[in-house]
Amino acid sequence: MAGHGGAWKVAFADFMTAMMALFLVLWISAQDQKILIATSRYFRNPFTSPLSDHSGVMPFNKDSTSSQSAKEDTTAAGKSSDSSKQVQLQFLNSVAADFSRLINLDQQSDQNPLDLQVTSEGLRITLFDRPTRPIFVGDTAEFTEFGEGLMQSLSWMIERNHFKVIIDGHTRAGLQMPRAEYSAWDLSADLANATRRMLVHYAVDATQIERVAGYADTIPLPGEKPGSEANHRVTLSLSMKAKARDAQRTTPEVKSTGKFMSLGSGSNPQNLK
Repeated sequence: MAGHGGAWKVAFADFMTAMMALFLVLWISAQDQKILIATSRYFRNPFTSPLSDHSGVMPFNKDSTSSQSAKEDTTAAGKSSDSSKQVQLQFLNSVAADFSRLINLDQQSDQNPLDLQVTSEGLRITLFDRPTRPIFVGDTAEFTEFGEGLMQSLSWMIERNHFKVIIDGHTRAGLQMPRAEYSAWDLSADLANATRRMLVHYAVDATQIERVAGYADTIPLPGEKPGSEANHRVTLSLSMKAKARDAQRTTPEVKSTGKFMSLGSGSNPQNLK
């Protein structure tokens, strides 16, 4: 009888080992994603993981292990980023298609009053002042009835999708201004500012407007002559992230010139904000 007195100790040791294993499983399951991934890697390759930081007599290939882990992390991050961009592009294409249907935009016509493009940043919408369907009254910043309806639809789309907005006004070369003191710079800035006012009037929150600028006739469209009617336009850059404000914080020496803010000469814009 005395020879069997230690059996309960073995059974108790087995019981405690099982309880410890259960405790470890429950603890690991409650940890964050990073610990779960590290634990999974260890059990897939248990002979290298605990020895990667070893500094004994037998040097193991620590650099190789670290490099492999870093490569796996980079690949996973790249896949996640690509997936996010793909989802964003699909969303932007859907918004563009819905808006095109809303305003009955004919993609095949070269006389459309509006051009809509999906970019890596968001949407770029160009409003053309065509003679067949003018958006503005003559060479002024006053909207036509058609232009006002277009701005109403545009404002709803911007507000519904919470886009940030940059508005740039452009004119064609050779315009005859009604007053000598009123130049193409003034008109392009007024076109952009009138667009801003109309968007805010209908639906867009004023905080969604990031920048309003006029470029006169300094940036004609590629392939168009400076005096082409296509250069008389307003461009709206819609993005899902605020970037223009951050860029403006690093712009050096913004000098006040009264009604407008001038960033210099040449093709630099006149800002209205």
